[in-house]
Amino acid sequence: MSNTPNSDNENDLLRWRLILGRFAENTLGGCGGGGQQNKQGGGGSRSRYGKMDRVLDYLYGREYSGRGVRGQGNGKDGQGNRGDGRGGGQEESVLTVPEWLQEVRELFPNDTVDIIQRHALDRYGMTELVTDPEVLGKMEPSYELLKAILTFKGMMKGEVLEIARKIVRQVVEDLRRKLAKEVRQALWGRLNKQRRSRLKVLRNLDWQRTIKSNLKNYSPERKQLVLGALHFFSRVDHHMPWHIIMAVDCSGSMMDSVIYSAVMAGIFKGLPTVRVSLTAFDTAIVDLSDQIDDPTELLMSVQLGGGTNIGGALEYCETLVRTPTRTIVVLVTDFFEGYDPRNMLASIKRLCEAGVRVIGLAALDAVAQPSYDRGMAEQCVAAGAHVAALTPQRLAQWLGTILS
Repeated sequence: MSNTPNSDNENDLLRWRLILGRFAENTLGGCGGGGQQNKQGGGGSRSRYGKMDRVLDYLYGREYSGRGVRGQGNGKDGQGNRGDGRGGGQEESVLTVPEWLQEVRELFPNDTVDIIQRHALDRYGMTELVTDPEVLGKMEPSYELLKAILTFKGMMKGEVLEIARKIVRQVVEDLRRKLAKEVRQALWGRLNKQRRSRLKVLRNLDWQRTIKSNLKNYSPERKQLVLGALHFFSRVDHHMPWHIIMAVDCSGSMMDSVIYSAVMAGIFKGLPTVRVSLTAFDTAIVDLSDQIDDPTELLMSVQLGGGTNIGGALEYCETLVRTPTRTIVVLVTDFFEGYDPRNMLASIKRLCEAGVRVIGLAALDAVAQPSYDRGMAEQCVAAGAHVAALTPQRLAQWLGTILS
């Protein structure tokens, strides 16, 4: 009987080797993807797994930094080579970041590439991914990359800043296209049963009124109701004289909500006869209403971080109100107030008593999983606000109910 391992078993061991890392090589019987055979041109799956092992260790080997272990990225294999930088091993030359990124994209599927990029940025702080123009230009645009750019944009200048702006514009535009259709449908698609329409569309047919008005046309011989006149519901009135004021908390924990708020503000502004104002705040308050048409430039100008002055932001929103009963204030925040909360609660109470609808959003993103000060949110509800954690689609439905 042959002692040669089954190829399926060998591939399984190679996969485990990728999962467990180079320190599992001896335990797995020397099957390691990064073994010398692979580095010297071993063919087939071993060669490919060797390359995958190398690029994974370049990133995930950083887990051992600070533990007295040298990674392969430093020219050491962690298996007996000298740790003083003077070893005489036969390892491949150290990867550069552009080479590493290129190999990651060649070796792994797109969804895995996204995960590796995210780990590189979020877990291991590889800021060179977003501050080196050569590296940034090779990265796949994604929502996570957008967040990384917004986090590190203060470190960018010149060519890298222009590349970053193009990536932000592409990701934001993709997000806007996905949301716009659903949001507009939620706002415009609600049937207005108090108004009739001449637009003959089956989904708008008022069956009850149509049948009632045609009962006189019933044919006993044919046992059918002959429809002489059809009646249709109208879609919601497109002329909605409303003012939507968005006040967005730009403290560090609110990045997702800031991104979605910028996109949603642009969509709302595209609605007929709806006026939109956008205010960003931390301890300072900035009116960004003149930038709503370009969410990319808006996001690139917003500075995330700092404290939180919700009360001051709401007081500024009060100055923007012209017709209270036709005004909606959308406050996007985690409700962790850095100043005297009595100012915030007093402002909410004044707005509500004047007839303004105040909506507090603890989260505004695709998943709506908030982390917020529940006690403070409950006090805002007691002052007259409506508080919820909503996706953009659910926010649009809520606004559609108010507007119609």
